[in-house]
Amino acid sequence: MFDTSGKSVKTPFHKYHLQAGARMVEFAGFEMPIQYTGITEEHLAVRKNVGLFDLSHMGEFEVVGNDALTFLERVTTNSIAALQPGQIQYSCLPRPDGGIVDDLLVYRLVDRYMLVVNAANISKDYDWLQSQLSGDVKLSDRSLEFALLAIQGPNAEKVTAEITDSDIASMPYYSSAIIKIAGNQMLVSRTGYTGEDGFELYIPPQHADATWNAVTEAGNRHGMKFIGLAARDSLRLEMKMALYGNDIDETTTPVEAGLSWIVNFDKDFIGKDVIAKQKAEKPSRRLVCLELEGRAFPRHGYDIFDGDTVVGKITSGTFSPSLQKPVALGYVPRENAKSGSKLEVAIRNRRFTATVVKPPFYKDASHR
Repeated sequence: MFDTSGKSVKTPFHKYHLQAGARMVEFAGFEMPIQYTGITEEHLAVRKNVGLFDLSHMGEFEVVGNDALTFLERVTTNSIAALQPGQIQYSCLPRPDGGIVDDLLVYRLVDRYMLVVNAANISKDYDWLQSQLSGDVKLSDRSLEFALLAIQGPNAEKVTAEITDSDIASMPYYSSAIIKIAGNQMLVSRTGYTGEDGFELYIPPQHADATWNAVTEAGNRHGMKFIGLAARDSLRLEMKMALYGNDIDETTTPVEAGLSWIVNFDKDFIGKDVIAKQKAEKPSRRLVCLELEGRAFPRHGYDIFDGDTVVGKITSGTFSPSLQKPVALGYVPRENAKSGSKLEVAIRNRRFTATVVKPPFYKDASHR
C-alpha cells in the first residue's frame, strides 16, 4: 500500500528502489527514484532494450454518469465522442483564456472514463473539474488506488508477454484492456512517455509485490534496467513530449505549444473561441526544437537570442544521450520559428549557436 504517514508519500515499490541503490528525491509530494546507475545508461537502456519505471505518483480520476461524455467534451480539447471502449486519447484541460490547466490521457473504458493527470497537478485538476461539474456526473479521485509500472523500450512487448496469457502483441498503440498480469486482473495500456513501445500496468496496491516480482523476473531475462525520473525527462524531451510546468502551463495555449492536433474545433469546449481565433490568426510565438553546437548543457530559463535581442527562454533542455548533442525546447517569435532558423542560447557567459529543427529530435523510436 501507499505509505502516507511521512512528509512525502512512498509508493508500494519504495523498498525495491532502495534495494536497487536508487537516489531518492521528493517530487510532487512523493518520494521517487531520480536515478539508479546514471542518466545516460538508463536512457540508452530504454532506447536500445527495455526499462522499468515506477509511475505510481501519477493521478487517476474516474468519471461516471449519464452526462459524463457531455461533461468531458466540454472540459477537454480532443474529441472524447470519437473514443471506443478500450481506446485512449491524449488531450488537455483548457482554461477560458486558452491556457492549459493540465495535459492528460483520457481512457474510454466499458462503463466509465479514467483521466490520468500529472502528479503535481492532482489537487488543482480535481478542484478545476469539480468546479465545472453539471448534470449526472460523478468525479472520483482514485490516485491512491493504483500503483503504476511502465515497461518501456523496443523489447517491452517481450517482457510483458512473459507475465500474461493475453495476446498483448495485438494491442494497438494507445489502447487498454483488463487482463491478468502475474495472476491478478488489472488495467493494462499500450502507452508511454518515452517514444518507445511500452505498456503501463495499473496495479491494485495489494498486488504490487507480486506484480513487481513477476515483472522484474521476466525483465532480468531480457536485461531490463530500472529507470528513474531523470532519464524519463531526457527520453520525453528527445521526442518533444511536453512537460507540464516547463513547456506548457496556464500561460501557454495548445496552438503555441504545437498541440493543435489534440484540439477538435468541431465541438464546443472551454476556451474554444480564444484558441480558434489564435489558430486562425497564427500565434505570435511557437514552441520550437533547438539543436545547439558545442558541449553546451541548456537548462530551463536560459535566454534565447536573435542577435542582441532576447526573444525567448529555454523551457526544457539537456545533452541528448541518444544524439550526443545539446537539445532544447523554447518559445520564440513566429518569425524565428521556421526550421533552419539560427539563434543563440546564453549559457553562463557564452553564447551557443542554436538551430531550429523539425520535431522530434530522435527519429528512430519504436512506438507503434
